[in-house]
Amino acid sequence: MLHDVERKLFDEATIFRRLDVMAHEITQRYRGLELTVVVVLNGSLIFAADLLRRIELPLKLECIRAASYYGGTASSGLVDFPAGALPDIAGRHVLIVDDILDTGRTLHALCQWLKASGGPLSIDICVLLAKTKARAEEVTATYVGFEVGDEFVVGYGLDFREQYRNLPFIGTLRDEVIAAGERDARQD
Repeated sequence: MLHDVERKLFDEATIFRRLDVMAHEITQRYRGLELTVVVVLNGSLIFAADLLRRIELPLKLECIRAASYYGGTASSGLVDFPAGALPDIAGRHVLIVDDILDTGRTLHALCQWLKASGGPLSIDICVLLAKTKARAEEVTATYVGFEVGDEFVVGYGLDFREQYRNLPFIGTLRDEVIAAGERDARQD
């Protein structure tokens, strides 16, 4: 796997230092409030686990699956959530934790879905990465780990065709690895 990586953007120590800062900010913001953290799976699993262990508050944890990439390197434009999976967030403050803010479609759809459920007191967004680009949907994250350019990234939970999630850093893949993966996806 390491030979597929073009370059490392953020090593594990850098990520952990940033998580310490983010967790402190979140702890200060929600101290004394009823907090529910909604983690978007699968990409946020590693990020969320490391972040939540640093938050010094009681909280309720919910996990939700959302799909929009379907094995490619760009969002399909469609966002799916499983039927009947709406968490109980009535009267609570909600913090959505996701791996990356890219087009904004997933987070926009999730916010609308949660608001339509009725009852959240507030909804904030926390992402590991935010791409510096125009978005298809207007979404702003309250907490951002790192900003990255408009490039495809993997590692620390982020994947390409369900691989590379377990890399302990965030990096980019070599162009030929992406091209080969996209060729394989078309043949599937």
